[in-house]
Amino acid sequence: MGTRQVSATRTVSATPEQIFELLTDPAKHPLIDGSGSVLAARSQGPRRLELGSRFGMDMKMGASYKILNTVVEFEENRLIAWRHFNGHRWRWRLEPAGDGVTRVTETFDWSTARIPLLISLSSFPKRNKAAIEKTLDRLAELFPAGSGSAAEGDL
Repeated sequence: MGTRQVSATRTVSATPEQIFELLTDPAKHPLIDGSGSVLAARSQGPRRLELGSRFGMDMKMGASYKILNTVVEFEENRLIAWRHFNGHRWRWRLEPAGDGVTRVTETFDWSTARIPLLISLSSFPKRNKAAIEKTLDRLAELFPAGSGSAAEGDL
């Protein structure tokens, strides 16, 4: 990937539509979060994200905190990205791979951050790369191969 970005890609046994439904529901984000920092969606936010949606999340990275995100990229069933106050983005790209399978790429992009050099010099890129890989593993586990849907009780 380009500079000031880290990403990973996995093939998931679900359609882009199924995965997009999960990604556009902030209440479901803790199910797939591989960082361990996403606790819950704030209750006053939207149930389904769209371009321009603002949604809050309860987070924990050492200490508990709240974060407000804004959806800044959106293409139905193909792409969604959100950012918070510092401007860096979390982006999800979904590409159909045939037979109900999707190539899912998650990217942490700090090229749009207010002070990208600080992020570059920190441990965040390396930590976020590892968290992205865990997140994609968790996403794939929700859609076991051959099931055609999320594992019962997970969603």
